[in-house]
Amino acid sequence: MTERTGGEAVVAALRALGVTRVFGIVSVHNIPIFDAILRDGTIEPIAVRHEQAAVHAADGYARASGRLGVAIASTGPGTTNAMTGLFEAAAASSPVLLITGQVDTIWYGKGKGFLHEAESQLPMLRTVCRRAESVRRTEAIARTIIEVARDILDGRPQPGAVEIPIDLQYRRGAVVVPPFDRPAPQRPDPEPLERALALLRETRRRVLWAGGGSIDASAPLRQLAERLGAPVFTTVNGRGVISEDHPLAMGPLTAHPAMQAVFEGADLLVAVGTRFQGGATRNWSLPLSMPIVHIDADPSVIGRNYPAAAAVVADARVALEALLERLDAPANDAAFTAAAVAARDAARSQIREDIGPDHAAIMDAIRELLPRDAVIVRDATIPAYLWGNRLLPILEPRTSIYPASAAIGPGLPLAIGAAAAGRRAAVIQGDGGLMLSVGELATLAQYRLPVILCVFNDHGYGVLRSIQARTFEGRTIGVDLATPDFAALARAMGIRGERVGSAVAFRDAFAAAVAEGAPALIEIDADALTPMRSFPQPPRPRG
Repeated sequence: MTERTGGEAVVAALRALGVTRVFGIVSVHNIPIFDAILRDGTIEPIAVRHEQAAVHAADGYARASGRLGVAIASTGPGTTNAMTGLFEAAAASSPVLLITGQVDTIWYGKGKGFLHEAESQLPMLRTVCRRAESVRRTEAIARTIIEVARDILDGRPQPGAVEIPIDLQYRRGAVVVPPFDRPAPQRPDPEPLERALALLRETRRRVLWAGGGSIDASAPLRQLAERLGAPVFTTVNGRGVISEDHPLAMGPLTAHPAMQAVFEGADLLVAVGTRFQGGATRNWSLPLSMPIVHIDADPSVIGRNYPAAAAVVADARVALEALLERLDAPANDAAFTAAAVAARDAARSQIREDIGPDHAAIMDAIRELLPRDAVIVRDATIPAYLWGNRLLPILEPRTSIYPASAAIGPGLPLAIGAAAAGRRAAVIQGDGGLMLSVGELATLAQYRLPVILCVFNDHGYGVLRSIQARTFEGRTIGVDLATPDFAALARAMGIRGERVGSAVAFRDAFAAAVAEGAPALIEIDADALTPMRSFPQPPRPRG
């Protein structure tokens, strides 16, 4: 037991959790925490320009590293700004801890109108967090932080939050920092595991389906696929669990029409770490009538969208290793697997043809020039929808990040977090989405993080422009935007900035940025590229 200030108690708890970086904005309601971080010297604070970006960056850090991501914000407006980031972390099953302030305990709950007073902050946080707690004594700060962190790391990860009144951050108290042991992965019960093994023995046309919950089970998943000779589909969040240059990797193409025959012909589906969300199943119209072995750490998702013949509640890696230890099933029917691979190749060829030669060449340049272990972040934008999420190869676990909530704008701060985890990163970004987090260019410049931001500029919200025009007889509203010269803006921030109008020029600019290893922005004139078929763009005002 050591006497510490509340701010020092926060730092002691973060050190016990193994935290080495935090993201946030300094405020009068958290400065004792930041001062303690400064004096301690073992945790690097990364000062972002908006609290939403702080949580997105902590999320990107968690997804790229597999470790706890931490954001620090102020009470009231700072925490309301952080809510979208927590919403995204919840959708992505990402372990993100928000530490925020609160007014002094003598004013809390009295509704007197104190500075940044937020009477309902805790219930608000609980709408998007697995667990949110308010500390009432300085002595309880470290224990509360560690308890919440342990909870959100257990099973399927989720975000959490701790609010600490400002007087408790300044106050000194006898603080005990309990030891932290990451929760042990859950082991499967014998009965459902035996049922899964029996189904594997009885079938010859199996398909594997890997979601985001399988991302740390890469080795046993690949071994299971190879022993069975079974094709492996992934969701967008599960990309990288098997390298997409592996002969059995089908990629995130479950919803592609060419794949329906594969699922109709399968006699068993082994699903790992997935909720069977709408995008991957064409809003649950994909016919999955075969028996399903469903493995997930969260029992509430098993059977939620498709019934499970064997419900294996367990950590993905532990469950797959247990299956492999006792697996005595025959190999897949070779003709079935060959047909699945042929369908995959046909789908990839069709997508490549649909996106046209310029976008295909840009995609090829990104994959060829980036290291295998670089993180590829896609914001919600047309190039991401049409090729970034479906065709651009992802080669290693934890190198693919996409907003699970389909929000526009998180791309840059997610990449900042990934780069802060020690990874190089590239972002596929639209101009409309970038404007929601454009201030984080200053963060990128300040910390010289190795992020290459590829901005496809079509002067507005291209997806919505196309949908409106097709739905409302060519009419559009609110989708055409005045956008800055992004390359010049980057240069003004002290970042390499270049504007290109062709795939050849993009390749040269991207190669130079990769070689430099520093932050860079490449603005691509989307109007100068060969149009992609799936999102035809109507004429729009010029000037």
